[in-house]
Amino acid sequence: MIYNTLGSSDIQVSRICLGTMTWGEQNTQAEAFEQMDYALDNGVNFWDTAELYAIPPRAETYGKTEEFIGKWLAKTGKRDQIVLASKIAGPSSFTQHIRGGKSRFNRQQIHEALEGSLKRLGTDHLDLYQLHWPERHTNFFGVLGFDAPEKDTVDMTDFEETLEVLTELVKAGKIRHIGLSNETAWGTMKFLQIAEQKGLEKIITVQNPYSLLNRSFEVGLSEVAYQEKIGLLAYSPLGFGVLSGKYLKGKKPEGARITLFPHYDRYSNDNAVKATELYAALANGNGLTPTQLALAFVNSRSFVSANIIGATSMTQLQENIDSINITLDAETLHQIERIHSQYTIPSP
Repeated sequence: MIYNTLGSSDIQVSRICLGTMTWGEQNTQAEAFEQMDYALDNGVNFWDTAELYAIPPRAETYGKTEEFIGKWLAKTGKRDQIVLASKIAGPSSFTQHIRGGKSRFNRQQIHEALEGSLKRLGTDHLDLYQLHWPERHTNFFGVLGFDAPEKDTVDMTDFEETLEVLTELVKAGKIRHIGLSNETAWGTMKFLQIAEQKGLEKIITVQNPYSLLNRSFEVGLSEVAYQEKIGLLAYSPLGFGVLSGKYLKGKKPEGARITLFPHYDRYSNDNAVKATELYAALANGNGLTPTQLALAFVNSRSFVSANIIGATSMTQLQENIDSINITLDAETLHQIERIHSQYTIPSP
């Protein structure tokens, strides 16, 4: 395994991060336990979860993923071997079951959300606590361009209040570091600006989508990451499994995410499919699987602190973790850029 510094902290994390969002929906507790055992045995010390999980979000499975992790930690006693990250949910039509459907990043709700996560996880602290997506109207979850709202965002927590309570929780020892998710360059810089002006806790990571089908992080945020020492936690490196090639030619594998939940079509538009066909052909021509090519590319990016992989089977998990041993040569990277120039960010 290869280890990176987590943003500007002194924490060393495996470049492969264990994603957990399928646990409690597509994966049973026993399967989750098997994944955690295998990941840790193979050097993966960084795990990411959220109060929202399992996915798709629904009241019946709210917090279930964190509960599975908590039970594994209680069984194994290995909390000190894990760098553990979780997230507080923001407002959305799909979070009506969370805090009365009015989840916000204010003092009361951050305390409530964090205490709930800590209880389910059976731990007294998180190593990283993240805002799952912005409260304000902006471009995320499949939206590339920003459209100004018709009116000012209402009922939005002031950035300073959010940072103040997170800073207090760091000082109290309940979280070690803070991060953002699904955030823009402007939002990231706003949090950094207020932290510097007010002497508050600085964010150290941004968890955003990044893959061969969505390289939007490179536009603006990659420079922020470099200049401010912010690490990218890349999620959906396989584009909901699309980049594995398993959905090509109209295939719908039994039990696969998009087969079960066809509304998760963010990476399935015509240009994304065409790009995937080219990436799959490139991989096969170089003796790699499409999965290996896609993950090795993300692993190679200098701004990536960790590549968040997710698997529903042990075969998938093993291939995902083993991608850390693959180095793409200059010609393969050149061919990736040629495809990227033809199909640029087909799936934001």
